[in-house]
Amino acid sequence: MNYSWNINRSQIGTAWFGTHIVLIRCNYRTNEVLAVFKSDHAPFEPSANSCAETLSRYISIGYTLLGAYALGDKEVQYVLQFR
Repeated sequence: MNYSWNINRSQIGTAWFGTHIVLIRCNYRTNEVLAVFKSDHAPFEPSANSCAETLSRYISIGYTLLGAYALGDKEVQYVLQFR
């Protein structure tokens, strides 16, 4: 049997296949999560108060850390990717 999947179809109720990005912004001095931004339909976990715990949750569901970037003197932004 041939089960071909048409990944590019636009249909209500169909999961979107592809790459998802999540940005997590933290205060690295206090380990506090300041903001979480995500692409539409990205697998999402509730953020914890702790930045380390929030990163751990995303990595445990399959996200990969692409980079960490300093934003000013006390903030860092983590970029995570899910494929």
